[in-house]
Amino acid sequence: MTIDVSTILKELGGKIDINGDVEMSDTDFLGEMYHFNEPVKVSGSVSNNGKSLILKANCTGHMTTQCARCMKDISMQIDPDHIRTVIGPGGKTINRIIADTGVKIDIDDIVANNFLMNVEGKYLCSEDCKGLCQHCGADLNEGDCGCSQE
Repeated sequence: MTIDVSTILKELGGKIDINGDVEMSDTDFLGEMYHFNEPVKVSGSVSNNGKSLILKANCTGHMTTQCARCMKDISMQIDPDHIRTVIGPGGKTINRIIADTGVKIDIDDIVANNFLMNVEGKYLCSEDCKGLCQHCGADLNEGDCGCSQE
């Protein structure tokens, strides 16, 4: 998602509302795979405080990952915390966020990085998931596998 900020670059207090979708690619992070079945919805604003541009946005969507105990695919609602990013003057950026030179800012990487900063380490299909048998690999949620517990 690219935002044209030309109208607010020289306007102190100028603000642009944003509302759109960001396509997220499958992401492997800390040994977990996250798949996005649909684009992440982004709504918020970019404002000019006279020294830098401030991006404030909310992102919502759905992802698919695996239960950390039984390895079944689970669909999760994602609703990361507010994104608040300062984009420095002249396309220079803070927090290693790269803005296009000129008057456009690509926020795809900002949204992806925000997701990674807010992702939980492990997801469970349910709090009482029994996981897999350590011996035979059977899903213990479907019943006892018959293996010795010793």
